[in-house]
Amino acid sequence: MAKPAPAEEDAAALRRRLRRSLAAVAAGGAAADVYDEAAAALEALREAELGTGGRKRGGGGEGRRPAAEEGEEKDAVPVPPQFLCPISSRVMSDPVIVASGQTYDRRSIEEWFSAGNQLCPQTQQALLDTTLIPNHLVRSMILQWCTENRFDLPPVENQVETNVTNSDQKTFDEIFKKIASSTKSTEMRQAIKDLRLITKQNSDFRAVLGERPDSISRMIFSQSNPGLQNDPQVLEDMVTVILNFSLHDSNKKVIGDDPEAIPFLIWALKSGDMGSRGNSAAAIFTLSALDSNKEKIGELGAMGPLIDLLDNGNIIAKKDAASAIFNLCLLHENKSRATKNGIVDVAMRAMDDQLLVDGSLAILALLSSNHEVVEMITEFNGAACMLRAIRESECSRSKENAVVVLFAICMFNRMKLMEVDADEKINGSLALLAQSGTSRARRKAVGILEKMKRNMHNRHMSC
Repeated sequence: MAKPAPAEEDAAALRRRLRRSLAAVAAGGAAADVYDEAAAALEALREAELGTGGRKRGGGGEGRRPAAEEGEEKDAVPVPPQFLCPISSRVMSDPVIVASGQTYDRRSIEEWFSAGNQLCPQTQQALLDTTLIPNHLVRSMILQWCTENRFDLPPVENQVETNVTNSDQKTFDEIFKKIASSTKSTEMRQAIKDLRLITKQNSDFRAVLGERPDSISRMIFSQSNPGLQNDPQVLEDMVTVILNFSLHDSNKKVIGDDPEAIPFLIWALKSGDMGSRGNSAAAIFTLSALDSNKEKIGELGAMGPLIDLLDNGNIIAKKDAASAIFNLCLLHENKSRATKNGIVDVAMRAMDDQLLVDGSLAILALLSSNHEVVEMITEFNGAACMLRAIRESECSRSKENAVVVLFAICMFNRMKLMEVDADEKINGSLALLAQSGTSRARRKAVGILEKMKRNMHNRHMSC
């Protein structure tokens, strides 16, 4: 029996809500409330269409659904576009996030990079860092949708299984024997340098760490040798070894569980030269792909040194610090740590100096759901700063992040809303963004414009 019209309308509304939320999640940089909205919409839609324990029958078509039963093709459910890889146009079995914030299927984006491409396929942004971060939320949503719609998702290629050879294991053991057991500082120094080189060049070699999880601690303890203690090059080599090992997905937990590794990186972040500090920030960024590591890194005090590096580092180190801070702030507890350590002050000054505008905007947008943060941004003339970014930035993601912050300012501060209204009458920035921005940017721009309209109406009514 067909569902009554009101239920059909409710389900359609839920699907629209889910599509809007997923688009914001897939675009990257979404606030926590967007994730909550996506999860709530998905659960409500599941209940509305399937009922408790129910299952909607899927249809045929590409994407590997099982063979359709007789009469089932008419009920085929289209794949939500947010679940399709922008490169292959297939459902993502292993969605990952690149440095631009876009999500792709791992296999497709790895082939893209292997072909020599250094630009994000979607944004055309130059990607100096090709680290891939698993998008666990989108992956879980895809899995739930596939289960409910009888859609056979291709299995994720096992990232742990690698072509580790006996030769790799033998080389690993020989190097660490020199590092941990040699009495000659010159031999130890050279072994650490060799380890840095081989972990950079041989991705399969990195997997050996999983079989010898105490190796990082052994390397760190070797620094107590008098000939190595005050050698800045040894410190940089050690930090870079940890960074190289952390690029292998299965090593992120191994390194995070090592009681010496994260404290050592934070110490290097405070005490090393610029090369050591920048590579330490990069290692923290890759390790923070795991929520368990985000928590440890935040608790052990990395946020302050990272913000100091963002403020005072060279441009490469600043970028690594900004990436690490953003990743860490995806965990709620780290947002307050960043705020207490002065991230708003540093990010706003970076924007004023036209340094790392994109990274600063991404961090501020992530924090803008907090009223205290919004007040701090406002004190730094945040409304005018965000309007300038909307007008001048060539990056659609930065325009989006700027309008997210501006939306929060306008919701909290009526006087700033009036300032934005005056600017809009001159420049029309929000009206343009409402037509040409990303889906999230359009929603925020429309929200501000509607609030300005209501505010004007209320003023007229009170006259």
